[in-house]
Amino acid sequence: MDATNSSPRITKETKNKIRVDFERSPLSVRLKAKFLNPYFWTNVVWYIFRLILLIGISYVILFPFFAKIASSFMSPEDFVDVTVRLIPKYPTLETYRAIIVDNKYFEALLNTFVLSTSCALIQTFICCLIAYGFAKFKFKGNKWLFMAVVFTMVVPHQTLQLSMFMKFRYFDILGILNALGGGLFSWLKVIDFTYLNLNNSFWPLYVLSLTGLAFKNGLYIFMLRQFFRGVPDELEESAYIDGSGVFRTFVQIILPLSVPMMVTVFMFAFSWQWTDKFYTTVFFTTSGPRLMPKIVTVPKSLDTNFAGQNMYIAAIRNTCGLMIIAPLIVIYLFAQRSLIQGIERSGIVG
Repeated sequence: MDATNSSPRITKETKNKIRVDFERSPLSVRLKAKFLNPYFWTNVVWYIFRLILLIGISYVILFPFFAKIASSFMSPEDFVDVTVRLIPKYPTLETYRAIIVDNKYFEALLNTFVLSTSCALIQTFICCLIAYGFAKFKFKGNKWLFMAVVFTMVVPHQTLQLSMFMKFRYFDILGILNALGGGLFSWLKVIDFTYLNLNNSFWPLYVLSLTGLAFKNGLYIFMLRQFFRGVPDELEESAYIDGSGVFRTFVQIILPLSVPMMVTVFMFAFSWQWTDKFYTTVFFTTSGPRLMPKIVTVPKSLDTNFAGQNMYIAAIRNTCGLMIIAPLIVIYLFAQRSLIQGIERSGIVG
C-alpha cells in the first residue's frame, strides 16, 4: 500500500470537532495555548523589530525636514541662544515675509507655474505620441531609434550645454532664415536678419518639449511605451473596422485609457521643470522672467551681520527651498493615487 494512502486524513468534521473542543476548554488553557508558544513570541519579536526599524528610518528621513521647518520660524536671537534646539524661543515670520517681498516670491511662483504647466502638457502629449508609435507600429529601424531614445537618458546634459546654448542663440531651422535674410531677399532689404536669438525666453524649453528632447523625455517615452505595449490590439482593430483613422483612434480610445500614466508623466515633467536649475541657467543668461531658483538668495531687508550669521543664512536658504517645494507637496497630495497607479502600470516595477 502507498504510504500516502496509509497516512490518516484530516477531514472537515475532524477540524470542526477540534475547534469545538478548544472553545469548550477553560479560559486559562486557551490563553496558555494561544500566547505561551514559540510561534506567538516569534511574531511579537519580529513585530517589535520592524517597528523599531521603521521608527529609526523615519527619524533619519524626517528629522532634516523638521529641523528646516523649525529653523524657518526662528529669529536671529534663537541662533545665538545655545538652549534653542528645534523649538524657537522667539518665533517669527520675518523670514517668510522678506522672501515674499524682497525676493518676489509670487512673481517667481506665477512664472514658474506657467512655464512648468505648459512644458509638462506639451511633453505629456508628445511623449504619448512618440511612445505609441514605438509600441504599436512595426517599421524598419524601430529598435535602433528606440535605442537612441534610451541613449538620451545616459548622456549627461552638461556635455550638451554649450551646443544647446549656441543652437538657440543663433536659432535657424535648416538654414531657412539664413537663406531668406542673407541670400534670397537681401537685395530687397526686406529681411535683414539671418538667425533668431531665443535665449532669455521660454522658447528654447518649448522647442525642446515639442521635439521630445526636453529633460527626462527619454524616460517618459520608455514608460509610456511599456504601458502601450500592454494595451490589447483588439481595441485598435475594432476602431479601424468602424472607420476610425490612426490619429482618431489614438485620441479617442488610447488616450482615455492612459489617464493614470499621463498624470504620472505630467507630474514628473512638472516637478522636474519646477525645480530645474540647469536649463534655466543655460538659456537665461542676462535677463528673462523670474523663476523659482532665483529666489534662493538672502533678502536685503534681513540683518545677517551678527555672531550666528552662518546658521541664519543657511536657515534662510532652507526656507527658500521649503517655499519652492511647498506647491509640489500640495499637488502630490491630490494626485498621489494616479501617480502610484501610473508607476504600477508602466512596467518598470516588478
